[in-house]
Amino acid sequence: MPIYEYQCGKCQHGLEVLQKISDAPLVDCPKCQEPAMVKKVSAAGFRLSGSGWYETDFKSANKKNIADSTSNTTSTSDND
Repeated sequence: MPIYEYQCGKCQHGLEVLQKISDAPLVDCPKCQEPAMVKKVSAAGFRLSGSGWYETDFKSANKKNIADSTSNTTSTSDND
């Protein structure tokens, strides 16, 4: 379930709420009890890790960037 951020338009109280996507947005502020809560737009708080589809799929064999614990490689730029 995603975490949504809300802020009250009256008292400026802010909170984060774990809600289903199908849940109705909050309206009443838990601090001042006014119906002035507004959902904020914020960055997603997750990170993809491991060797999932984004790492190995849709790439040709010579372009796969799978982590190898035995090699220590660094990338360099030709623009230096």
